Amino acid sequence: QVQFVESGGGLVQPGGSLRLSCVASASIFSIYAMGWYRQAPGKQRELVAHINRDGSATVAASVKGRFTISRDNAKNTMYLQMNNLKPEDTAVYYCNTNPPEVSVPGYWGQGTQVTVSS
Repeated sequence: QVQFVESGGGLVQPGGSLRLSCVASASIFSIYAMGWYRQAPGKQRELVAHINRDGSATVAASVKGRFTISRDNAKNTMYLQMNNLKPEDTAVYYCNTNPPEVSVPGYWGQGTQVTVSS
């Protein structure tokens, strides 16, 4: 059964930090590259960062130098360390495979809300 469980979101002031976690099904995590995605109100979902099974990673230009993606294959868990957060980072953050939905078309977890506001 495919499952993604995101956690770690919250309300933070500009300049603050958060660490998101994503626990994935072992059958998925062991096979696929993974990614963090976000969707802000009124906008399309976008890829924020992705990481391959070997740990090589890429982050979007909009978050480069502020966000770091990592994964712990032994724990089937992926992380997104977010520093120097900005109001424009406000969104619901999701994890999925990269490319998304390759295991189960249309499936997304519940996501975790990140709100950056003073």
